[in-house]
Amino acid sequence: MSGLEIALAGYLAFGQLLPQGQHEIVKHAGLQAIHADGAVTLRLREEGKAVRDENGATVTTVRYKDERYPFEVTRHVKSWSDCDAVETWVEIKHSEDGPVKLLRADSFASAVDVPAKEVGVLSLTGKWAREANVSESKVANGQIVELASKAGTRNAWESNAAMMVSFGPSDEESGQVLGVALEWTGTTSRRIRRSWDGKRTEVFAGVDMTTGPYTLDPGKVFTTPRAVLVWSAKGRGEVSRQFHRWARNHLMPHGRELHPVLLNSWEGSYFSFTEKTLTDMMDGVKEMGGEMFVLDDGWFGRGKYARDDKNQDKTGLGDWYVNEEKLPRGLGYLADEAARRGLKFGLWVEPEMVNTRSWLAEEHPEWLLREEKRPLALGRGGTQLVLDYTNPAVRDRIFSDLDKVYSSIPSLAYIKWDSNQNIVNPGSTFLPADRQPNLWYDYTIGLYDLLARFQAKRPHVMVQACASGGGHMDFGFLRYADEFWTSDDTDPYMRVFIQWGASQFYPACAMACHVTASPNHQTKRETPLKYRFDVAMCGRMGFELHPKDLKPDEIEFAKRAVSDYKRIRPTVQQGDLYRLASPYENPYSALMYVNGERGTGNGERGTGNGERGPDAVVFVLGLKDNGEKPVSLNLTGLAENANCKISEINAADPHGAALEGRNLRLTLRGPYDSAVFVLTRID
Repeated sequence: MSGLEIALAGYLAFGQLLPQGQHEIVKHAGLQAIHADGAVTLRLREEGKAVRDENGATVTTVRYKDERYPFEVTRHVKSWSDCDAVETWVEIKHSEDGPVKLLRADSFASAVDVPAKEVGVLSLTGKWAREANVSESKVANGQIVELASKAGTRNAWESNAAMMVSFGPSDEESGQVLGVALEWTGTTSRRIRRSWDGKRTEVFAGVDMTTGPYTLDPGKVFTTPRAVLVWSAKGRGEVSRQFHRWARNHLMPHGRELHPVLLNSWEGSYFSFTEKTLTDMMDGVKEMGGEMFVLDDGWFGRGKYARDDKNQDKTGLGDWYVNEEKLPRGLGYLADEAARRGLKFGLWVEPEMVNTRSWLAEEHPEWLLREEKRPLALGRGGTQLVLDYTNPAVRDRIFSDLDKVYSSIPSLAYIKWDSNQNIVNPGSTFLPADRQPNLWYDYTIGLYDLLARFQAKRPHVMVQACASGGGHMDFGFLRYADEFWTSDDTDPYMRVFIQWGASQFYPACAMACHVTASPNHQTKRETPLKYRFDVAMCGRMGFELHPKDLKPDEIEFAKRAVSDYKRIRPTVQQGDLYRLASPYENPYSALMYVNGERGTGNGERGTGNGERGPDAVVFVLGLKDNGEKPVSLNLTGLAENANCKISEINAADPHGAALEGRNLRLTLRGPYDSAVFVLTRID
């Protein structure tokens, strides 16, 4: 069994005749349509198959046509030689006498013929500041389990667009597991169905269409989002590693580059800042060894709708020009000040949203998503709404306004793209009355159109996908971005769990993990500075504070910690992850990142920067339980014959760990104790 074989299995369409004879049809389907004449079944026959090479990947195309109707389906399956991930997607078109209504149009809809007495599903659930909780359950015989997210924008919250389906018992390093993830930022549905006798398991993944059918006109093509499949006979950990490798190598724009250590201004100043506040932050992050400064919310708007301490998040969204009262010398001045300090410069934007209290909303009220006969349901701050991205004129205006802002910053290197409102007014003045259900799909297509235009004009600019924290934690946005803001909850204790969950599917280089103040701004929890650093080092490390709030000895510690992180960064951001101990099952969490053939024998994988980190890095992160905790870890990612020496970094008082073969032993000294070890292979 392979991911490619699973992807090429038969596609389940409503009305297909089942093999056992004319008396039974497929009822649980991934494709379901109402023809122009009102008929509801599909009888698809294979018309042809082709295989082609596409930039080093192999793409298999299978064409189907209904035996009675001019209705065509084309399936695409794309595979690579350097990873076991497979992409699959479907194109649907017709030439019937009128529109066809699509009730379902899944990217993947097939039976997975793997004998198993039990089938389980792992998924990520959560909401604001509690993202990426790992949820596991069994699928009983005769059941259909659906995982759905219907927010329209921040869809990673309710149920992340990825899951693992296990066939029989499984854990990190054993068991048969199928990983399925959608490249989609809009509404999603993933379903697992077991037959009454448990002999058949069907898996579906695609756009959620329960808000109404999608109306498809003759001659038009409906393209489903891509689904990414990974099959493993070696447990969930191998599924994760293949997803990570595929995302770095074939999805993210700068996935093979090292991501910078940056300071984001939000928790250090919120809306209250001047030019000097920001240049002081630049001085602080430069002193600690940082490489980039990012200006967050509060820099834009003018007049009565200016974004400032008084109005905060209630005004200005949609008005993309600099607040000159706050920043009289503009963004270019700030970028030059960053460059003078040897820092790159980044900027926060929120292009999908608008405040009712803005010049844009006054000028174009018809550009807001709204149902014309209902009062507006208002979001964040009592004024925030979503723009109608189904309308090309809206996208053109946002592109033009932001392009002027970006052009004023020739050295712009990074964009933080935020999204702080769900679709709560599901109506479009642009779409015809009979096409209102098309909004949910067309909105996301419009979003991707805008992202692609920005990417084409400034391909060197890195993008962070932020959505009130981790609401854009999905592979759809990561086609245009290099990382996501993992959560607005920056408490390191909570981040141990959040980052553990995110790592099930998403690579470490995509997880923005910041060192913040103590007490933490969200939970008020107090934690040691070392613990905050060690947790943040597990992904793309940065800062979310004002350096002036750190004491001199803390600044000195931060300098050493940043230096240590830069040393291990290639291995953390580009290596293979082995989850050694779960925080859900232990009073600590343990992770190991392995760098290429010196650790595992799987082949060396350096970075696009030409840098190579240590052979392996191990993180042990204690939780809040009191008392000393002996820890014994089997370093499963090391080769059987690996002979390594071990050293502890980022520690004034080392733990005295012992390494015997592949077994690492140490003792955690109490709550929020942590340790980071570098392993070097001795040949």
